[in-house]
Amino acid sequence: MAKKKEETSEKEQALSLEEAFAQIEEVIGRLEAEDITLEQSFAEYNRGMALLAQCNETIDRVEKKVLKINEDGGLDEF
Repeated sequence: MAKKKEETSEKEQALSLEEAFAQIEEVIGRLEAEDITLEQSFAEYNRGMALLAQCNETIDRVEKKVLKINEDGGLDEF
């Protein structure tokens, strides 16, 4: 079972930010379903949190790469 979790994690790491957001929306939709079991909701919640963590990491990396124009017209890393 640990191998399956590692495979899922690797698949999630390969997602673009847009794909991850789309999957988060799908997770939210499944969580809002009336017929979801407690175990299923817990699994979906954990998957959603993992996707959110990936999104946060991606956004943090991008923010660090953003360049800021300094007073002299040159570029400084943000």
